Amino acid sequence: MCRLAAYLGEPLFLEELIAKPRHSLMRQSLRAEEAKIVTNGDGFGIGWYGEREQPGVYREVMPAWSDDNLLALSQTLTSRLFFAHVRAATAGGIARQNCHPFRLGRYLFMHNGQIGGYPLLRRSLEAQLPDELYAERRGGTDSELLFLLMLARIHSGTPAEDAVLQVLDDTMALMRERGVEAPLRFAAVLADGERLHAFRIASDAQPPTLYLRRCASGTIIASEPLCEDEPGWQMLPDGAVVTVEAGEAGVRMRRHEVGVVV
Repeated sequence: MCRLAAYLGEPLFLEELIAKPRHSLMRQSLRAEEAKIVTNGDGFGIGWYGEREQPGVYREVMPAWSDDNLLALSQTLTSRLFFAHVRAATAGGIARQNCHPFRLGRYLFMHNGQIGGYPLLRRSLEAQLPDELYAERRGGTDSELLFLLMLARIHSGTPAEDAVLQVLDDTMALMRERGVEAPLRFAAVLADGERLHAFRIASDAQPPTLYLRRCASGTIIASEPLCEDEPGWQMLPDGAVVTVEAGEAGVRMRRHEVGVVV
């Protein structure tokens, strides 16, 4: 399983989440504590929003702990909204185009989890993409495909939260149709430059870990607490749908049987 962290609030140096904390994301890349796979060394990526509408992205296939450029960038880059991700590969090989976060237009997306039985579903899922988004497919991961399927709905006018839940529900329906017993597990964050949405959902009620912390400068979403003795880390419950915008974080619950939030 991968590990991730996201932040929205007052501008902050990226190293405050990526490198400085005792259990920073760079530390988690070498030794995660709440994941089945302890080492997340199959690549990493950061994404950040600056003065332009399209976010910046830096992704590499080497382990996060061994890349001096990542440390240098995190010490000099500030942003009010940024993502960081370390990867333990499941679907897709070890390649830069398979590293998170994924970017298209003003959107960033990163994911921890998997689609059960993905090889049996991939062709049918890709067929759902409109031509213009199919042409944007760069890698072979289920995560990138989910992102593009969500964007197809967002571009058609569906609100981002609903687009994500609809894609998950349709994917789980296809899994049932194909007799796939392996679960879909989904801890993910989607952002558009103004707000971020986080999700902790699974078809078997065992989603990957995801925490929320409201601090003085903003809101952090992370796979694991970045510092064990910091107060305020809240494990999001199974089915949580979070929206963070303008300093406020709202948590709603998804009803599994119908795919809506309440």
